[in-house]
Amino acid sequence: MKEFQKIIDHRGVEPLSPYYALAHLGLARASSSKEESRKKYDEFFSLWKDADPDIVILRQAKLEYER
Repeated sequence: MKEFQKIIDHRGVEPLSPYYALAHLGLARASSSKEESRKKYDEFFSLWKDADPDIVILRQAKLEYER
């Protein structure tokens, strides 16, 4: 979880990198708290709101979120 948080805290030279959004997804998956997990999923979906809905990782995240 610390590595995902590092990515979020330090966007680096490429602030639009997909790794930033994927770090939110990683934190959502790794969170032990259901509330924290939902919050991170919501942040991920917010960042990818304009993404192609057929992207596999996005579809997987939506299925995980529904569970």
